[in-house]
Amino acid sequence: MRRPLPTPAEAAAILARKRTQPQRRPPPPAGRGLNKLLKELDAKYGQGPGALQARWREIVGVDIAKRTEPVKLSKPRGGGPGALEIRVAGASAALIQHQAPEIVARVNLFLGEGSVNKLRIVQGPLRGLAAEARPQPRRAAPLDAAQEAELNRSLDEVPESPLKAALLRLGRGVLRRRAG
Repeated sequence: MRRPLPTPAEAAAILARKRTQPQRRPPPPAGRGLNKLLKELDAKYGQGPGALQARWREIVGVDIAKRTEPVKLSKPRGGGPGALEIRVAGASAALIQHQAPEIVARVNLFLGEGSVNKLRIVQGPLRGLAAEARPQPRRAAPLDAAQEAELNRSLDEVPESPLKAALLRLGRGVLRRRAG
């Protein structure tokens, strides 16, 4: 047997008798609670590879930075100096190996004396190298009005078609090369 629904007055009386729980608040942002912990950890363990990656070019110089990138900074459990793992592009590993003492010295200047005493070299493709290696093609200057008019006049007899558009592009390219 179905119970009848309460009237609005009965519903108000029922709700007045019942104690309701306060609405749940969402948790505070994680960053607020983690900030203090991260500051303590940074003070205890120092800066990591993130700081090195951000300023790698300044630390080791432009020539070495083109061929390398820091991957991981490992610290021993008992404390003391750690090992820096760097990724090297291709055959540059031999050159970087010879410059290892200089790289370790520069990294120690940045992180603090005695932070790193060993350099591990891993060969592999660099993540940042692909974007920097490809130079952006320069856009050729447009033809001046007289050259454009002469080119259009020479193609007046050709009917409008994809062929005419291709011939215009070809003519513009040839005239730009002659001017350059």
